[in-house]
Amino acid sequence: MAKKSFKRGIHPFDGKDYAKGVPIKKIAPQDIMVFPLSQHIGAPAKPVVAVGDRVLKGQLIAEAGGFISSPVYSSVSGTVKKLEKRKVTNGSTVDCIVIENDGQDEAVEGFGEERELSSLTGKDVVDIVTKSGIVGLGGAGFPTGVKIAPKNADEIDTLIINGAECEPYLTSDYRLMLERTDDLVCGIEIILKALPNAKAVIGIENNKPDAIKLLKEKTASNAKIEVMELKTKYPQGGERQLIYAVTGRRINSRMLPADMNVVVVNVQSTVAIYEAVYLNMPLIHKIMTITGEAVNTPCNLDVPLGVSHSYVLECGGGAKDSVKKFISGGPMMGMAMSTLDVPVVKTSSSILAYSKDEVALIKETNCIRCGKCVAVCPQFLIPQMMGRAVKHGDIDQFEKLGGMECIECGCCAYGCPAKIPLTQMFKLGKVQLRDKKAKEKEAAK
Repeated sequence: MAKKSFKRGIHPFDGKDYAKGVPIKKIAPQDIMVFPLSQHIGAPAKPVVAVGDRVLKGQLIAEAGGFISSPVYSSVSGTVKKLEKRKVTNGSTVDCIVIENDGQDEAVEGFGEERELSSLTGKDVVDIVTKSGIVGLGGAGFPTGVKIAPKNADEIDTLIINGAECEPYLTSDYRLMLERTDDLVCGIEIILKALPNAKAVIGIENNKPDAIKLLKEKTASNAKIEVMELKTKYPQGGERQLIYAVTGRRINSRMLPADMNVVVVNVQSTVAIYEAVYLNMPLIHKIMTITGEAVNTPCNLDVPLGVSHSYVLECGGGAKDSVKKFISGGPMMGMAMSTLDVPVVKTSSSILAYSKDEVALIKETNCIRCGKCVAVCPQFLIPQMMGRAVKHGDIDQFEKLGGMECIECGCCAYGCPAKIPLTQMFKLGKVQLRDKKAKEKEAAK
């Protein structure tokens, strides 16, 4: 049978061999832990602790700040030392809770105790997931409790578990599928309680044959779970591309997956749901890949939320003297880091170390109108014209060309022989367009 996929896209060097064979290793927390209140899409969480308070592992330290928001829990026991602003991965400064770890690892009552799943309703599942602070751990950061409770929950016919992990170098989801297969399957069954008329499809790229085989064996007796082999191609794990590959349905920027009767949940988020619902554990840790040619020992680590990236790198064996650049996330959609002294948050996925800063060596030239950017765009856009519109400040034209449909995957910039930073231009165009519409809306009032 032909491998399922989407149209267009690219095949960059995947870099998976660095860390894919290394089992997940758990690391201990630091003495000082930093918990940003903005670790998700939506409103920042609101602190419910004060300086001097003693907190326990698994204790709520910040509640959700609105419907689209997510609470924050402490990954250690200790004392709240500060409530202050600190820098995070993207360079912005946000409110944070700083906790001094007392080393006692004392948890809240009931932490880790198994629940009886058979008695739980779909509403129970949604409530637990929402209160546990789970968000899209594939990088999006959208609150999962909102995602699995759409208004048309009874009409959702397909739950897609995103196991594609198409971003080069990253292997944390792959390791989870191999090492915690039963927990993943249980997590899927838990989500299906909230989506009573849905069947689950686990989408996995065919560069992970052992994960495909294992999950097919584990789900063979469950008629409501299917494993689908996907073609290895970037950005196969993008939500819109994955939905099309699995169902043939298309969504755009004005739609949610639920509008097409689909819900998409990442592999790591699914395992977090298992831990929250079955083991009574809120989200307090993250699986990260430490990799790249400038890393001493590429690996996959189970990391407590709140530790610094520099500490994670040290636990992973450190970087070589030749390191020139660090990236948070993968090379396609990640961001360069000016410092590693920033905390690990829910959406942290990796530390990628390069011996060369290839971006700094790139020399941009004029567009030669070769059309390669058009040929690879998975959203069927015309990047060269969109880039020209942004360059000339014509934001209205950028919108007419479908600028808001760009998923910022980087395929166009990757394929551009003129080395034009198209993705960065489109990010700027989107910001300018949103600002323009906000001002127009304010003026209309």
